[in-house]
Amino acid sequence: MSVESVGQAQIRAQVAAVPVETCRSCGGLPPRPFLSLGRTPIANRLLRPDDLTEPEPVFPLEVGFCESCALVQLTHALPVEEIFDAGYPYFSSFSDTLCRHADKHVRDLIASRNLGPDSLVVEIASNDGYLLRAFVERGIPVLGIEPSPGPASAAREIGVPTLAEFFDAELARSLVAQGLRADVIIANNVLAHVPDLNGFVEGMSVLLADDGIVEVENPGVGALLDHTEFDTVYHEHFCYFSTIAVDALMRRHGLYLAGVEEFPELHGGTLRWRLSQAETPNPRVREYLDSERAAGLDTFDRYASFADDVRELQDELLNLLRELRAHGRSVAAYGAAAKGATLLNSSGITTDLVQYVVDRNVHKQGKYIPGARTPILDPAVLAQRQPHYLLLLAWNVRDEIMDQQAAFARRGGKFIVPVPRPVVC
Repeated sequence: MSVESVGQAQIRAQVAAVPVETCRSCGGLPPRPFLSLGRTPIANRLLRPDDLTEPEPVFPLEVGFCESCALVQLTHALPVEEIFDAGYPYFSSFSDTLCRHADKHVRDLIASRNLGPDSLVVEIASNDGYLLRAFVERGIPVLGIEPSPGPASAAREIGVPTLAEFFDAELARSLVAQGLRADVIIANNVLAHVPDLNGFVEGMSVLLADDGIVEVENPGVGALLDHTEFDTVYHEHFCYFSTIAVDALMRRHGLYLAGVEEFPELHGGTLRWRLSQAETPNPRVREYLDSERAAGLDTFDRYASFADDVRELQDELLNLLRELRAHGRSVAAYGAAAKGATLLNSSGITTDLVQYVVDRNVHKQGKYIPGARTPILDPAVLAQRQPHYLLLLAWNVRDEIMDQQAAFARRGGKFIVPVPRPVVC
């Protein structure tokens, strides 16, 4: 292990997960636990070869429910800097599905908001600029805010102005003092990553122009329950949102739901919430809130049996993999996603069952899944090694992967889709 790695390991060994003593949104009683996935490493902290000689720190991974405001959240917290460090490996532009979704989002916003050269679009957690570049190409001013140095640098390289900072109310006030107000604020797949929800939402309210809008996308907790998407739980995701919980959080800071849109195929079931500073009646919003209450998303009882569903899925998957091994079948995986780390580690799936994982993201290749220590390779190795089965850890883009791996299927290879129940196809 290098001197730098030893120093990093010593620092990380001192980091502890802190129990959540009050709800992250309403400040009420601590969340009531309903699912424990044991103690796992940080999902996106991929290992280098030198790291394999030392044990990794692991932390409790447990989810609870706030009985006051209906927010689902982790019961323990890690420092945000420990999760989104300089080695953070997620780059959105490697997903064709996400890029297509983002481009349509941009086109719809330009048309519906009449955006032009005098507008300002701000994206919080703008990653590698995969979305904002579509505005830049159309001559619309943008500002990205992305705390992870790697993705922020990649965004600047393609011409997307980006601040490498965490967004909060203080940063918002600083931007307003510089004369900036946003006509559109986009916050896609970031709300779950925010430990200080109230500071974050206050910042959006401060930065938003009086007639501006905020659009927030995040996987919905209803889909998580309905499809047994337990692997979307990891330390990076502090919270899991229903529209009920979003409504309560936003109202606290003078933002009101103006629309709800559902994308069932994106990230396993994503919701887009549109918000403004004016509260106006919206039948679609009321209908969606009513449907969530009818589904019990505001009651603990709806969540109480989820742990049993998770255990059943894990048992089925383990039994399938063990049976394949017993019959001499080889299994690789596709997608070194954070959800993959949760699935492998909480289910006890090691390299004797799944030998390696492939991923298009060159920033991940040559590293290892934390905990399970599964090597991450270039997808080109599939043609060389020809495994019998591919476990789709990135099942949320299953169609994209299957299209990319048509040659694998033509050779007789089979795909294993683990969620909502293990299926071979």
